[in-house]
Amino acid sequence: MEKWNTKEQLVDLLCKLVNIPSITGSDAEKILPDFVVNELRSLDYFQKHPDHLQKNPTGDGRYFVTGLVKNQLPTKKTVILISHFDVVDVQDYGRWKEHAFDPKKLTEIFQLHKEELPQQVKNDMETGNWLFGRGTMDMKCGLALHMSMIEKACNGEFEGNILLVTVPDEEVNSIGMRAAVPILLELAEEYDLEYVTVLNGEPMFMRYPGDNNKYIYTGSIGKLLPGFLCYGKETHVGEPFAGLNANYMVSLLTEEIELNTDLCEIVEGETTPPPTNLIQYGIKKDYSVQIPHRAVTLFNLFLLEKKMDDVVQLLMEKAGNAAAKITKSYSLQAAEFAKYTPFSPPRMNVSVLTYDELSQYAVTKYGKESVESIHTSILQNRGEMDDREATIEMVDKLAILCKELAPMIIVFFAPPFYPAISSYKHPLITTVVQQIQTYGTAAHGIDFEKRNYFNGISDLSYAGLQYPAESMISLTANMPIWERGYTVPLRELELLNVPVLNIGPVGFDAHQWTERLDIDYAFDILKDILVDSITTLFTEAYISASPKENNTLD
Repeated sequence: MEKWNTKEQLVDLLCKLVNIPSITGSDAEKILPDFVVNELRSLDYFQKHPDHLQKNPTGDGRYFVTGLVKNQLPTKKTVILISHFDVVDVQDYGRWKEHAFDPKKLTEIFQLHKEELPQQVKNDMETGNWLFGRGTMDMKCGLALHMSMIEKACNGEFEGNILLVTVPDEEVNSIGMRAAVPILLELAEEYDLEYVTVLNGEPMFMRYPGDNNKYIYTGSIGKLLPGFLCYGKETHVGEPFAGLNANYMVSLLTEEIELNTDLCEIVEGETTPPPTNLIQYGIKKDYSVQIPHRAVTLFNLFLLEKKMDDVVQLLMEKAGNAAAKITKSYSLQAAEFAKYTPFSPPRMNVSVLTYDELSQYAVTKYGKESVESIHTSILQNRGEMDDREATIEMVDKLAILCKELAPMIIVFFAPPFYPAISSYKHPLITTVVQQIQTYGTAAHGIDFEKRNYFNGISDLSYAGLQYPAESMISLTANMPIWERGYTVPLRELELLNVPVLNIGPVGFDAHQWTERLDIDYAFDILKDILVDSITTLFTEAYISASPKENNTLD
């Protein structure tokens, strides 16, 4: 008897997964892999092949799980199923926070308090079968379905190998998937595997309010976190024109970049959202009547196919525009003030440098040892600082060392970095997507729309690189914490280079207290779609394979 075949069985599995409050960085995030391993260990296949199921360390006390089911007939062809099991916190649930990880209870409560729910949520509850709770849609449903697919593989229902990979930390830095990449290469070598596709189960994301379309994604959007440290000139508030306020500098820089569509990218009719600010503050720590002369701002920037050199050039251009605005505004205000007070305003020119240029200047003038000592001191004493804070501290301390260059704007990158990836031109993926669309219409009356990029950011980014690793130098050289606590395995991604696909459930309001999953679609229709998709992936992979590989399954 199968454990995870019926809708009721899958709902129970999903609820057990959600019951574990695996918020990113929590102790429960470290516990959840044990639950997955124990559940999979109960399958006969893993009792016979215990070495095929592993809990793998990420290096920071967390773990990801790999579970390989090899086909009874000899074949290299392998489909990787990836998911993440971490979730965001539940403060947004307010008085219902204690039930956020109890989907059945929370759903009952919401049924009793419909009048307090947003109108769209009430409409959904009247027309569908929804399960509420943190992680129901994002993305423990995907993990539950993948465990179901593993069980089917154990029962010999697929003509190839299935490798389950479920990871922590997708919601913050993706350390789980980054740690998994070299392990995937090792497993391919150890078990003689040829990876056909990396298949993710992230939920569909609405493109606009009220969007009810069903999507298949053949890639995942890329993400950068460019930062700008503004270093002005200190002065007393009674003599503001003797200095330059960094908070003012950073405000004009944000005005230049925030929602600027020049930084959008369009590929095959798909457009990235414009950049928006995520972090901004003055670095001055204590109150005094000295103006704040150092400030920082960081932006979310999405990517599709732009090369990194072009990205850096564009960011430098925008920083240059902001520098010109700062200089012009300062001069105009100083000239106005000079009408009332006899003084000669100083000339204030703002230079723009990359972090790499600043670092090279510092090494030339102060020596490599001085620069390295700054990095070492910050890393050894970072305490609770996260990667963003540590990065900003590195840029700030180096700017202080080179304060003779001020006023200046320093362009840098902070973690995380998600490479853009898409397989929309890959012949296997193209054929499989067409089959899914055909099958979806014929079997379920659903018209799937193909999107080249999943717009919610995902771990599919770490399935390969669309450009050589060498082309990333302008990123790595301008990310101070690169290989000092944060890295992306670029060389390994070049070697992995597997086509990608995302087929996930229908849900709404990810990262909101009204997060919910359409369980009828997830555990009836989607389960069937997944089986057909995996079957098609193997069929098409064998068609394009060598005769020798084909013969192994004759």
